[in-house]
Amino acid sequence: MDSLALGADLGPEPVVDEHSPVTLFVNGEETTLTVDHRATVLETLRERFGLTGAKKGCDHGQCGACTVLVEGRRINSCLLLAVTQDGATITTVEGLADGESLHPVQQAFVERDALQCGFCTPGQICSAVGMLREAADGRPSHITDPDTATGPVALDADEIRERMSGNLCRCGAYPRIVEAIEDVIE
Repeated sequence: MDSLALGADLGPEPVVDEHSPVTLFVNGEETTLTVDHRATVLETLRERFGLTGAKKGCDHGQCGACTVLVEGRRINSCLLLAVTQDGATITTVEGLADGESLHPVQQAFVERDALQCGFCTPGQICSAVGMLREAADGRPSHITDPDTATGPVALDADEIRERMSGNLCRCGAYPRIVEAIEDVIE
C-alpha cells in the first residue's frame, strides 16, 4: 500500500517566503517596502501609500477605474503585481499636479465638468494623459489611418473616443470627457 495514502510523515513543510522587497518611485518619491507576492499595484498604492485616487472597479482590467501611469504608459493597476515593478516609476492622479497647479488634463476636466459621480475620473484623467503621450509618440489606434501613421497622430473626437474606450463611465459623462481632452489638445 502507498505510504502517502496512510498519512506517512514526510517531514516539515518547506518554508516559502511570499514577500519580497521592492523599490517604487511613486509620484516622484522613492520608497522601498516589502510586498506580498499576490499584492497588486492598485492594492499597494491604496493600502501602503494611502493614494486612493485609483479605484477598484471591476478588478478584471475591464473598466479602467484603476488606471495609473507606469513608466509613462497607462496601465490597469488591478492586474499588475507590485512585486514585478521593482524600480518602476508610477504616477497616480495625485502625482499629476505641480503643487497647487493642476495638470492641464485635470484642469480641463474641472472646467468642462467632465464628471458626475467622480468614481472613474482619476482613471479617466490618467488614461487621457497617457493617451496624449501615445498619440504624440505616433502610436496608432485601431482607427488610425495607416497611410498617415508617421509622426504624431492627429486626435479628433473619433480618435479620442477609440483611445479612451478602455475607461468606462457609469454616469455617461463621455461627451464632456472628449471635450476636456480636445481642450487640452488645442
